[in-house]
Amino acid sequence: MKPEETIDFHIRWSWSKISRAYNIEAAKYGGTMSIGYVLLNIEKEGTPSTKLGPKMGMESRSLTRTLKAMEEDGLIKRVNDVTDKRMVRVFLTDKGKKERERARAVVLAFNKAVQQKLSKEQLASFFEVMNTMNALLEDNHIFEDK
Repeated sequence: MKPEETIDFHIRWSWSKISRAYNIEAAKYGGTMSIGYVLLNIEKEGTPSTKLGPKMGMESRSLTRTLKAMEEDGLIKRVNDVTDKRMVRVFLTDKGKKERERARAVVLAFNKAVQQKLSKEQLASFFEVMNTMNALLEDNHIFEDK
């Protein structure tokens, strides 16, 4: 089987191009795709730092580096939780909120461009396939013989 005949090849190929496009756009403003994703995933009431990694599919080491850089750049602040001092919540600063709007606009522009090229049926089929794949991968039985 040739690589281009495999499912994962096309997913990896597309994600690589999407990632590159987002990073090129983010670099115009001194950011990265990872920073944009963090900005988009922090909730108004703050998000526990331990919840961000799983929410975005990021390893804790990468997330720690990203959060440190964001804090140094004034995009976020970390605050100990009022009720549970062991928990640290991440909040957006005013600068972070502004940059979140920029990241949101980039994501919306990407989605609009894709939606203009695909029919509603193609998009529905895409989401159905991806949801099925994610469920299959979530079960962790993908390599087991049936």
